Amino acid sequence: MTRPSLETVTDRATAALVGLAIGDALGMPTQSMSRERIATTYGRITGLRDAVADQPIAPSMRAGSVTDDTEQAVLVARLLIAGGGHIAPAEFADALAAWEKGMADRGSLDLLGPSTKAAISAIQAGAGPQDDPGGRGTTNGAAMRITPVGIAFPSTGGSLAEAVVEASRLTHNTGLGLSAAAAVAAAVSGALDDPGLSVLDGARSAADAAAPLERVGNWVAGGSVSARIRWAVKLVAGLPEADVLDALYEIVGTSVASQESVPAAFALATRFADDPFHALCLAAQVGGDTDTIAAIAGAILGAHHGMAAWPSDVVGQVLTVNDLKPEPLVEGLLGLRHERLR
Repeated sequence: MTRPSLETVTDRATAALVGLAIGDALGMPTQSMSRERIATTYGRITGLRDAVADQPIAPSMRAGSVTDDTEQAVLVARLLIAGGGHIAPAEFADALAAWEKGMADRGSLDLLGPSTKAAISAIQAGAGPQDDPGGRGTTNGAAMRITPVGIAFPSTGGSLAEAVVEASRLTHNTGLGLSAAAAVAAAVSGALDDPGLSVLDGARSAADAAAPLERVGNWVAGGSVSARIRWAVKLVAGLPEADVLDALYEIVGTSVASQESVPAAFALATRFADDPFHALCLAAQVGGDTDTIAAIAGAILGAHHGMAAWPSDVVGQVLTVNDLKPEPLVEGLLGLRHERLR
């Protein structure tokens, strides 16, 4: 495999972060709503939408606004860069707690997810990393914010899995939480390593990368993330669009559980690999944890396709509305990556 050019890697890394934000923004108005309610309230999702006044998490939020998925990914990116590729647990806990306080002060209902909230509450009550505050964290919070780790670490050499655990165990120290994060990080990193890698082959490699981490951290009952990624991808292959959404909503599941939402994101990314923006629009209308499913799918597809995947007007709106500046983050994260490739 020929090492890709810096220009190609930079384009794809930027598209992964921007794709995460676009998916997040598309799913913002529909998050935590049933598929039926989304259809009644919004109809088909074909672009960025304002949230309705009775949106359960983001009432009346402006079109293009991101949620905790993007904001926590940016937080992870900044901590990784500042720490030279490492995130100190105490610093991470303080940063997450400060982030939630800032959100609450602004009147937002989009606060820490259940696994992260429980871990941070334990730390604020005096628990240290040795007390394993993330020992019951099984939801998708680690997976939704792990994309910067996939950018900062190459997929070969073993350092990626170690970095995933370091960035996730504070809040999601279970086989489910860690393996889900590993799958997303590996999908992003693998696409940066090999521009010729198909989205389908990347998903298979990501499932391979997830499997060893199912035996790391605490065991909690739940289907194998690795096995369910493979199964979900096969389940939707070749299905008509409406049947794909039925299968994800009714069979795979679209909740915050890692073993549901992460396989759902991979299934959409592989089934609609050649139409990335449409894949994210479908994620936004599938129901359940739409913002996270769309954000993960956006990171994966951006890493494979580069910035050409995303409509320029949508990119401009999301970056402007949220005052996002991905370039310095990408530069810092790729600096870490290139150190490990020398």
